[in-house]
Amino acid sequence: MKSLVVFDLDGTLATSKQAIDREMADLFCALLQILPIAVISGGDWPQFERQLLEHLPSRCGNPDLFLLPTSGTKFYRFDGVWSQVYADNFSSDERLRVMDALGVATAEAGLAAENVWGDQVEDRGSQITFSGLGQEAKPELKALWDADLQKRNKLKSLLAVRLPDFAIRIGGSTSVDITKPGIDKAYGIRKLATISNIGMADMLFVGDALYPGGNDAPVRDAGVATIAIRDIADTKRVIETIIKFSS
Repeated sequence: MKSLVVFDLDGTLATSKQAIDREMADLFCALLQILPIAVISGGDWPQFERQLLEHLPSRCGNPDLFLLPTSGTKFYRFDGVWSQVYADNFSSDERLRVMDALGVATAEAGLAAENVWGDQVEDRGSQITFSGLGQEAKPELKALWDADLQKRNKLKSLLAVRLPDFAIRIGGSTSVDITKPGIDKAYGIRKLATISNIGMADMLFVGDALYPGGNDAPVRDAGVATIAIRDIADTKRVIETIIKFSS
């Protein structure tokens, strides 16, 4: 049995940009009574608040919960209140390079869509994220937009030519995440190991984007034990199994 369980958020604990459901909230809380939990996702801090924290039962303690927004480029922990431990933000020059590259690459890939819901490109400080249908598109539309990953793989390849020294990963159902060189979810997991004093060999990661090029894949490549899930129902069964064998 591992000493800490790490979850992705969108597609793993919750539907894209949606709140965790009541069953997931209860299971998450029950697991937190047994083991420390970390959540690492491409979403920024406000998304963690809306999707996760606001929906956990009041009995669900926070000291053993670690939150890593923007693919681990930010870290929050609870000490009476939630506070930011670090944030590896882009410099002005880095931000300009990424934005320019995205403008050209999305046009070349034919992805500069006219019909989008919310921002198609979001600057999250330490990560810039492209969302094919916009940040606020309905989950059912997102699920159909790029199910075979062809659109985002094409965009990723075009961006890699223009941003060879940046980390570019596919995440969620419509997104591509760009972070500073060498910074991805494996980086966040290493920082988590240092801050929590729990070694990576004692962690278990659960996520839906562990495929090659997915934004969860660096965690597996770093040697952390992983469980690839297809959907939220899979995650619930994983949590139930961990709780059962931890009792």
